[in-house]
Amino acid sequence: SDAICNFVICNDSSLRSQPIIFNPDFFVEKLRHEKPEVFTELVVSNITRLIDLPGAELAQLMGEEDPKLPGANSTASGFFRSLMSLKRKEKGVVFGSPLTEEGIAQVSQLIEYLHKNLRAEGLFRVPGNSIRQQILKDALNSGTDIDLDSGEFHSNDVATLLKMFLGELPEPLLTHKHFHAHLKIADLTLFDEKGNKTSTPDKERQIEALQLLFLILPAPNRSLLKLLLDLLYQTAKKQDKNKMSAHNLALMFAPHILWPRNVTANDLQENITKLNNGVTFMIKHSQKLFKAPAYIRECARLHYLGSRAHRSKDDLDLLTSPSSKELQPLKSQKRSRLDTCHQEETQQRTEEALKELFRHVHNMPDSAKKKKLIRQFNKHPTALTPGSDVPTSPAPQRTRSRSFSGLIKRKVLGTPVILERKSRDATPEPERVSKENVHLLQKCGSPAHTSQAKLKSLEGRKEEPCRRMRAHLLSKDSSSL
Repeated sequence: SDAICNFVICNDSSLRSQPIIFNPDFFVEKLRHEKPEVFTELVVSNITRLIDLPGAELAQLMGEEDPKLPGANSTASGFFRSLMSLKRKEKGVVFGSPLTEEGIAQVSQLIEYLHKNLRAEGLFRVPGNSIRQQILKDALNSGTDIDLDSGEFHSNDVATLLKMFLGELPEPLLTHKHFHAHLKIADLTLFDEKGNKTSTPDKERQIEALQLLFLILPAPNRSLLKLLLDLLYQTAKKQDKNKMSAHNLALMFAPHILWPRNVTANDLQENITKLNNGVTFMIKHSQKLFKAPAYIRECARLHYLGSRAHRSKDDLDLLTSPSSKELQPLKSQKRSRLDTCHQEETQQRTEEALKELFRHVHNMPDSAKKKKLIRQFNKHPTALTPGSDVPTSPAPQRTRSRSFSGLIKRKVLGTPVILERKSRDATPEPERVSKENVHLLQKCGSPAHTSQAKLKSLEGRKEEPCRRMRAHLLSKDSSSL
């Protein structure tokens, strides 16, 4: 089945050297089956980006409302419509029943046989023998093994029976919910230089929209649609033998896979051309339509791997098998290379960011904040200092205070005062310093603030600075007088 990952775990030692086929849409299918609501929201949001779906049509696509189809309220051709409805009520195990995996398995025998008989002229157009078709139909409904290669049946019998099977499904293969979306996809055209719509179809956007729309088809419908479009694509490639082009095949199959049930050509009117051209387009580009767009694959992968995108394990790690132990040396080497590459890339980005930060700090005007930032760079030279190519300025060294008040604070009081930090970056005025020193000098001789023992301990080492300070203060006082 196309919906299942295309790889097989095998313990046969003779096959271990064979390459493992890994489905690139693995995470897409995993998300589709495990979290269908998240998957549908992701796909539909991108569909509405490409085509304009009004609220009612969007609700129909999401299955929130019943599809409003053409001809639902029409009374024209009532007899013909009721006849088609009665014909579909004759349900069998395969024909006339909702699409199931069992039905696909039976019908796939017809498709496989037709792949080997594509040269019959008028294939799908020339009707086969009705008696042989009924015998074949009964055999498929009963689940009896059929040997189509025995020569009992003709390729036209099988081709007509395949169309009959599709026509008797309760709803078209592309479902009623998707009908309006297909009409909008047919209207996607290119724009000219002035931004006006042209009549030229925008093939790239049409392919992308169909890829997204097929992703939200029911799994049985999507599987059978792929088998059918592959068959029609191969049939059209041999049109020089069978005389059936892609357009001729679309005329045969559009009423069965796209037209709503119980409608007539009058109900569709101008939309018939769009629908037929849409099926023609699907046949011609069928080899591209069942691949999820790259951004959907990436979103699904990141949903499971998260932030490990750059250093994620090899996809082979997903295989849980005893024989997978033989792959460990190869995987460990690959992981080490990925980790080394990732670390080098991270280190390079960090260095560039630090260089840019240091340039910004260096170009700042001189201020206390700039000095503080430079001191932080100097504290961590190995982690924060950029390379030698960045112009750096030597950080000013912090000079300890030589004032008499600073000596008293550090030696007499024993602990630094917090307010001293604020005065490191600003130079005090000379006169203010002198007044402060006078005030502290007076305090120095007060028994309330200093002890005799501490003053004696400072007497030998600080006598000379005190003498010079006293002389300076006395000379200043005498000059002022």
